[in-house]
Amino acid sequence: MGRVTDTAFLVATLGRRRLLTPGLPHRVFRQLYTFHEWGYGLPGELRSAASRSPGRTALIDDERAVTYGELVRRSEQQAAVLGADVSPGDRVGLLARNHVGFVEAAVAIATVGADAVLMNTGLSGPQIATLAQKLDLKLLLHDAEFAEVVAAAGIPRLDLATFADLGQVPPARPAERVGRTVILTSGTTGVPRGVNRHVPDGMGPFASMISRIPLANGERMFIAAPLFHAWGYAALQLAFGLRGTAVLSPRFEPGAVLDAIVANECTALVAVPVMLQRILDVPTRATKLRIVAVSGSALPTGLPNAFMNQYGDVLYNLYGSTEVSWSSIATPEDLRANPGTAGRPPYGTVVAIVDADNEPVPAGGTGRIFVGNEMVSDGYTHGSLGETYRGLVNTGDLGHFDRDGLLYVDGRQDDMIISGGENVYPGPVERCIAALPAVRDVVVVGVKDTELGERLVAYIVCLPGETLDESSVRDHVRAVLGRLAVPKAVIFLPDLPRNVTGKVLTRDLPPPPDLTP
Repeated sequence: MGRVTDTAFLVATLGRRRLLTPGLPHRVFRQLYTFHEWGYGLPGELRSAASRSPGRTALIDDERAVTYGELVRRSEQQAAVLGADVSPGDRVGLLARNHVGFVEAAVAIATVGADAVLMNTGLSGPQIATLAQKLDLKLLLHDAEFAEVVAAAGIPRLDLATFADLGQVPPARPAERVGRTVILTSGTTGVPRGVNRHVPDGMGPFASMISRIPLANGERMFIAAPLFHAWGYAALQLAFGLRGTAVLSPRFEPGAVLDAIVANECTALVAVPVMLQRILDVPTRATKLRIVAVSGSALPTGLPNAFMNQYGDVLYNLYGSTEVSWSSIATPEDLRANPGTAGRPPYGTVVAIVDADNEPVPAGGTGRIFVGNEMVSDGYTHGSLGETYRGLVNTGDLGHFDRDGLLYVDGRQDDMIISGGENVYPGPVERCIAALPAVRDVVVVGVKDTELGERLVAYIVCLPGETLDESSVRDHVRAVLGRLAVPKAVIFLPDLPRNVTGKVLTRDLPPPPDLTP
């Protein structure tokens, strides 16, 4: 019965997204056979799209545009170069910004059966050197701008600019193993860990995503999220699956991005939440956007309505992690009614809220979030994912379901504090403060306290022209959440320090004042 249900769901979803339209018989056959031949990784997705629509534009960046057929040819040329030194099972690093060359290289690495390790462009030379040794990189491909920092790491490297057009090369054949992708965790401390991204064995995960985010055949998507991040990379795979056009730019400048969205008639934008905040800081453009999908960090509670008031009810928020891919997706309707929600699990995803004794927590109660779906990682490059519950993976987050089945994330498990013997979670306090009309951004963290053991400190960014004072913030939290949730200090900042994916760098927050009573 499960397989019938899955097939029915797949056909219905692909039909709604206009992916089952008739085509030339030989191209439709080749499109389907390509998946059998190459699998459902990046090379298979690209070749399947090229088999059906070779002349359709696949990618556009600041310098050039390439069709699906041209992208296959270019990736095969690069694979021919890499194949001389790289073997199936090797790991090859890729350090590049969002542009056509990144995609060509990622496909080429997987084509030869190697694993592409996607490197954060914000890494330092010592971090790159540590990762290269830890992950046993055979080679590192990079943009020219990173030549100096990569050279300092002392590992074999190749500038992407050296990949000249080699003319005709023999058609590539599937390697003896499927090349996987290793994505680095985007935490805010220490050296990131490599996560082995799972290669699906069918179109189920793709259908699950587009069942909640209504991307359709031929979608023109501006991918602003970094391609080295799980969310940006997933968007690229979605674009290939839709035979769509992905528009890329190496750096995010809100005005330029909006201009490119208008010029390229983009109907979808894939971003991280902090990018939407920056878009609201520049003059509004008349776009054709019908979908704005964000992920990668917490969505500030005040942002959904502010953004949709400007650009319409187009916002979708995906909550997930590098390890579990997605957990839930909030639609515009969800976010209008409940701006702090993470939404609902899509088809094929199971989310459980569990207490410290591994017992399910009823609606309204906070517990640990465990997730299971087809795209849960195969593990870290050096070890398993850790604690599981009935086959589900611990996300490291705390959260709760409300009585309507909407998921809320209350913070990281290690962010919870014990104040006066009671568990206090930063997430609800952040949402409470974010509801104040003057607040643009907020983060709440725990600090040691001699009176109650631990207390909260709130860091707040106000909207331009707006002001708040500490006492009004504290009074508001006390009235809504009670005494123990009241921050002991409220610090106002011009901006919160964030990394490229939008996560707050708590280590860079200014220390709170002396909190001794």
